[in-house]
Amino acid sequence: MQYKTIVLQLLEDRPELHEQLRSSRQLLSTLERLAKELKTSHEGWKDQISQARPGSEPSQIASEALEIALQELVDRLPTASPQNGDDLSLDSAMAFLRAHTPPA
Repeated sequence: MQYKTIVLQLLEDRPELHEQLRSSRQLLSTLERLAKELKTSHEGWKDQISQARPGSEPSQIASEALEIALQELVDRLPTASPQNGDDLSLDSAMAFLRAHTPPA
């Protein structure tokens, strides 16, 4: 899973935040930290969902866990006006993931 790519897209969808991090030379370190947090959250949610629903499809569990982990991350990011005035949402993040995830 490309957690850094996902986080970079979330940051780029917030141009003010992205520019602030870039200009203060904190973009890479923030990107790496958030990607690591996203991965840890995703794995934790996969474990919890697997225990709650044993026998479920692993790909379904992974998808659901990623949706939850992404929403948690989006909720923690500072609010700023995303590019083109569009609201960053879980739907847009998931659409991005689907477009950039190779078929299984």
